[in-house]
Amino acid sequence: MHKQAVWMRYASPAVFYPLAGRLIPWLALAAALFAAAGLYVGLVVAPPDSQQGEVYRILFIHVAAAWMSMFLYLVMAAYAALGLIYNTRLSFMMMRALAPTGALFTFLTLWTGALWGKPTWGAWWVWDARLTSELILLFLYLGFIALQAATDDTRRADRSGAILLLAGVVNVPIIYFSVRWWSTLHQGASINLTTAPSMARIMLTAMLLMVAAFWLYSAAVALARVRGLIAQREPGAVHSGPVRSGAVHSGAVCSGDKGSNGHAGQPGRQEAP
Repeated sequence: MHKQAVWMRYASPAVFYPLAGRLIPWLALAAALFAAAGLYVGLVVAPPDSQQGEVYRILFIHVAAAWMSMFLYLVMAAYAALGLIYNTRLSFMMMRALAPTGALFTFLTLWTGALWGKPTWGAWWVWDARLTSELILLFLYLGFIALQAATDDTRRADRSGAILLLAGVVNVPIIYFSVRWWSTLHQGASINLTTAPSMARIMLTAMLLMVAAFWLYSAAVALARVRGLIAQREPGAVHSGPVRSGAVHSGAVCSGDKGSNGHAGQPGRQEAP
C-alpha cells in the first residue's frame, strides 16, 4: 500500500508539474546528444550498403520514426485506459500531450519512406500493406487531435478521445506484422527479439542511437506540453505545489470548484488526480 501511495502521489497534477519542469532540460539535452551521435555514426562512420549504396542512410531516421509512431500510440492508449478506469485527470492530459508528437513521427515515417522508396522501388508511394496501415495510423492521430478540438467540454473530449484510441489499437499489430501476413514490397524487420540482427553492428548502433534520441525528444516535448495543459486546466495546481494541493498522499483530490467542463462555480465530486 505504501508503494502504491507513493506512485499515486505523482498522479496529482500539483506534484507532477514541478517534477516535469525539472526533467525537461535533462531530457532535451540527452536527446540532442544522442541525435548528434546517431547522425554522426549513421552518416559518417557507417559504410555504404552493398546493395542500396548511400540511400539506405534514410533508414536510420525512417525506422526510428516508425518505431516511435507505433510506440507513442500504444502509450497514449495505455493512458486512455488508465483515465477511463481510474478517472485520473493527469492520464487524460498525458494522452493529449503525446498526440502531436506521435502524429509528427508518423508523418516523418511516411515522408522518409517515400524518399527511400523512389530510388529503391521506383515509386514515391505504393498501396503496400505496411504503408497503408501506417497512413491509417496518421489518420487516427489526426482524428484524435480533431476530436479534442471539436468541443469545449473537456471531460467529454477526454473520454471520447480515449475510446477512439483504444479502438484504434488494433492497427498497431497490423502495421508490425503486415510484412508477414501479406505479400508486400516492404522489406521485413531487420531487428526482432527472436533472431540476431541482420545488419552490421555499426549500422545497428546508429539506428539505436536515433531511437534513443527520438524517445528522449518525445518525453521532453510531452512533459512540456502537459505542463501547459495543467496550467490551463488547473492553474491552482501550478502555484499551490504538493503541500497545499491537499490529500496528495492518498492520490485523491477534491474537485468541488470545477464542473465537468473544467469551469468554476459548478458542483464537483471526489475523483482521482
